[in-house]
Amino acid sequence: MLRRMTSLDPGARRAILDACDSLREDTLDWLFRLVRCPSTLGNEASALNEMERLYRHMGLTPQRIATDPAKLADHPGFSPPLMDYAGRDNVAAIHRPRAAKGRSLVLQGHVDVVPEGAADMWETPPYAPTIRGGRVHGRGAGDMKAGIVSYAMAFAALKRAGLQPAAEVQMQAVIEEECTGNGALATMLALPKADGVIIPEPGPGLDALYTAEVGVVWAWVTVSGRPAHVRDMQAGINAIEAANIIAGAFKDYEAERNRGEHIHAAFHGVNHPVNVNLGTISGGEWNSSVATRCRIGLRVGVMLGYSARQTKADIEALVAKAATHERLRGAQVKLEFKGFMADACVFPKDTAISALAQRSYAEATGGTLRDYPATGLTDGRHFVLYQGTPCAVFGPDAQDIHGIDESVGIESIHGITRSIALTMAEWCGVEHA
Repeated sequence: MLRRMTSLDPGARRAILDACDSLREDTLDWLFRLVRCPSTLGNEASALNEMERLYRHMGLTPQRIATDPAKLADHPGFSPPLMDYAGRDNVAAIHRPRAAKGRSLVLQGHVDVVPEGAADMWETPPYAPTIRGGRVHGRGAGDMKAGIVSYAMAFAALKRAGLQPAAEVQMQAVIEEECTGNGALATMLALPKADGVIIPEPGPGLDALYTAEVGVVWAWVTVSGRPAHVRDMQAGINAIEAANIIAGAFKDYEAERNRGEHIHAAFHGVNHPVNVNLGTISGGEWNSSVATRCRIGLRVGVMLGYSARQTKADIEALVAKAATHERLRGAQVKLEFKGFMADACVFPKDTAISALAQRSYAEATGGTLRDYPATGLTDGRHFVLYQGTPCAVFGPDAQDIHGIDESVGIESIHGITRSIALTMAEWCGVEHA
């Protein structure tokens, strides 16, 4: 049975909030350090090293946790990896109280970021964090390095107030939230099961509490055509044109999956919640040659009530049918699944951790967390679907994540820090540091 804590002493509550406010400069300093790390897929080492320094700065002992596909392959939450995991171990740290009296907690966030795109389109360089209009701009500032700094500063605030959690608190900095979730899965399985989880993922331009999220499947289609000189192009099979025919076939599938009868109640009122995205395309050799080969990468959304495995079967059938198109006659079509094979998830608002997070946010900021049924996904699904651990996913307002000039609001960051600090103190209880 979970231990239930009484409300915080008013004096302790005030001291914690004051300590949060005193850490505003530290918050920006650590956020800037993390944003300067260009932690795209395969390049996360600098950010992971920075997280080690942050955990040590907080008086904790960091540990590295490997992501081993051989150990994860049979787990239902595992996704086919895109690359090797050597040198990219996740980083965790554990606070242990003198006497465990409260409920244990996980504070988790991902250090990986998506590519910056056309850097020349950014007003300021993507990995040179800049403050403009009360917002920190930079790749990963919102998604989700601000959230990581918020949970760290919330813990630091308790210490500065002369307190510490009276229960175990795990801090987890993981990789590949943006493409597999395998880093989160490996770290979750390597550490003891906790009573609750907080993941401060960004809100969609406002402070928000995730109430549900879609699943995602990544698929890769490679078309090998028949090359020819452009003067004889009718004798060839253009792999780029053929690949685009296959990509186009997904539009009808997308429309079908967004029909009202397929939309789960958690997403009622959300316009077009199931999205299919043609994210990458590469192919061809020469402007005056009929392209030999083309590879496209697709991201296919999965609605609650439908599984990633069902979606995988749909994709297999769709690609097989599209490959019979008359303009693909004689072409070779190869389908692969690498990256997300992730199921959708609900985050009930009435769990103890979510209810406390909402109450703490109201007290810390005077506002209300907006409900957010997300058309993207987070690492929170692992804790809920495969461990049965309640998870509160809420974070600061972010704009243009995965886009140009990504940013996060400074006041929003501080509000989330204050909210996590109060939630942690009441959830875990406190003892003198």
